[in-house]
Amino acid sequence: MDPWLLVTIAVGFSMAWAIGANDAANSMSTAVGAKAITPKQAVVIAGVLEFTGAYFFGKSVTETIRKGIIDPAKIADPNVLIYGSVAALLAATLWLVIATKFGLPVSTTHSIIGGIVGYGIVYAGASIVNWTRMTQVVLSWILSPIIGAIIAYLVFKTFTKSIFERRDPVRSARIWSPFWIGLAFVVIGTMFYMKVLHGKDLRVGIVHYGIPVGIVIFAITYFLVRLRFPSSDPFIGVEAIFKKAQVITSGYVALAHGANDVANAIGPVAAVYAVATMGMTGMKVPVPRWILAMGGLGIAVGVATYGYRVMETVGKKITELTNTRGFTIDFSAATVVLVASWLGLPISTTHVVVGAVIGVGLARGVKAINKDIVRDIIISWFVTVPVAAVISAIIFEVLMFVG
Repeated sequence: MDPWLLVTIAVGFSMAWAIGANDAANSMSTAVGAKAITPKQAVVIAGVLEFTGAYFFGKSVTETIRKGIIDPAKIADPNVLIYGSVAALLAATLWLVIATKFGLPVSTTHSIIGGIVGYGIVYAGASIVNWTRMTQVVLSWILSPIIGAIIAYLVFKTFTKSIFERRDPVRSARIWSPFWIGLAFVVIGTMFYMKVLHGKDLRVGIVHYGIPVGIVIFAITYFLVRLRFPSSDPFIGVEAIFKKAQVITSGYVALAHGANDVANAIGPVAAVYAVATMGMTGMKVPVPRWILAMGGLGIAVGVATYGYRVMETVGKKITELTNTRGFTIDFSAATVVLVASWLGLPISTTHVVVGAVIGVGLARGVKAINKDIVRDIIISWFVTVPVAAVISAIIFEVLMFVG
């Protein structure tokens, strides 16, 4: 086996590990913060579902130059693609490890984009970068959390008015809980089609997946709540209902994350594999199953060994979460990501989730938010691409000199 392929595989595994460590917060933080599940249970659930998503639903064809950020036509030398892929992966991994150490949730996609831009500029100058695409990425830093916060704020306000602020909260909970949970699963069923099965037609997703799943879940919840309300206290009862729903929504997010974000780690590995085995440097290359398995395993190990740091920040340090608040965050984030995917907008799931957490906090007043943590998170978002780019550029220069 080509020695550079071995190096890239090792670095790709490290990147997958770092993705698991940082992005575990996307799927499990709200469930842990709301005490729907314990941290140990979160690690097991997320690990299994992240691997399942990556191995069984990860794209069999992945972009080697992530999201068309740089022009591959300007890279004639296969060695440049190999060295650049290694540099980008290493840079992204290092930045994710640093961010995770401080419990900061950052975008893994933006990290690898920064790494690719860094080596691209060093090799061919600024003209190699698709600056229109980069502008969209920068806009996503701003739009993702704002939209996530607005949707979560509105959903939570509507949610509380329909249940908690009614004269008879128990009766309202029996009526509205099945509706909210059913609606969430319409979104989740549609998202499964779009993000896990990689479907393209939103109408097919809604009609064949979203609505049938939503109706089934609505019916099950409706009869369970009618038969036996969990508590005579409406507030405790409603939280208990949404506790179970939240575990399922969080599990779905983990599955979808494994299916999608594994490409951040294996895309560059697939590119080097193609160069080493077939001598091709095209935009799209077939990804062998074992590379998908490696990526999925790396993400699962990252969740298990280091995921608790960022999970704690998002689940506990930004604002206090309950099951209904956590459910609102998962529902809102899934809705925003679904609509963005349909519109073809570049959006960061990490930023949307954090924005939704902030939005739910704001629904209870500004004082419910830990502003210091929010400030640190926002700063980390804005330095992600530049820091990854600089680290990648340095590593690439060294590899080119040594090579």
